[in-house]
Amino acid sequence: MSAPQDRRDLRGSWGTAEIAAPWPDKARLAVSFVVNVEEGAELSIGDGDEGNESMYEIREEVMKGADLCMESHFAYGPRRGYDRIVSAFKAYGVRATFSTCGRAARRLPWLMQDAVSVGHEISCHGWRWERHAGMTPEAEARIIADTHSTITEVSGQAPVGWHTRSAPSELTRQLLLDHGGFLYDSDCYDDDQPRIERISGKDHVILPYAFDTNDMRFSPGGGFVQPEDFSRYVAGAFDRLYEEGGHGARMLSVGLHLRLIGRPGRISGLEALLAHMSARPGVWFASRAEIARCWKDVAS
Repeated sequence: MSAPQDRRDLRGSWGTAEIAAPWPDKARLAVSFVVNVEEGAELSIGDGDEGNESMYEIREEVMKGADLCMESHFAYGPRRGYDRIVSAFKAYGVRATFSTCGRAARRLPWLMQDAVSVGHEISCHGWRWERHAGMTPEAEARIIADTHSTITEVSGQAPVGWHTRSAPSELTRQLLLDHGGFLYDSDCYDDDQPRIERISGKDHVILPYAFDTNDMRFSPGGGFVQPEDFSRYVAGAFDRLYEEGGHGARMLSVGLHLRLIGRPGRISGLEALLAHMSARPGVWFASRAEIARCWKDVAS
């Protein structure tokens, strides 16, 4: 009796021949820094939302009215954190992807335009900072369209990438293809290598993301306290993937947030990590759009 087709692929490329690293200049490893721009898009009763955001540096009971304290915490990212992060990237010639919520882009036009002017990519991260699981197809399609058009208008750069906060719906990927203009999404956490899926007759690139190599672990209970916690852990992942990159294609995603790694007590962790990575030859620091285009060219 044959087993039914499983909707989940738990095998991936295991047991098949490794794909040689396709990165430019024979690089061993592609490194993708993703800066999540969510400030101004977090849930806020003060903005007319149904509730307030509860995830930040401390755990408190969610307020029933406008939470000016939480709004102030989020405001730190664009006011101070952004400049520290882009300065660190500039020092090491790193191009990053700024994964941006549509409402944040609307509030932060200067940040979007500055990031583009120095060579960074702007991608889509939903309209508000929220999960899409459970949304109606009509509501989700509107969010995708509004986010894409707003970022295009504000930044002057049409986004080609998408990443949902944690949980997409079962239709998110199809809706991205229906909208058009999207080259890739990062709504998966299951590999260290990109892949292409054929959806409705179109090739769509999947770029895995990661929560472990991510400054979100500075949040309560996440395991990072000192800046060295971040730099040592991510450097360990980098070293391992760099080694594996000698016999197969690998990419490393490093997730950052303006309001987290941009703090004065943490930014040295990013600076130390960049120094560690830059000391190795054959490392390609690239935007996610660049990685997706490279992978699609090789696959086709």
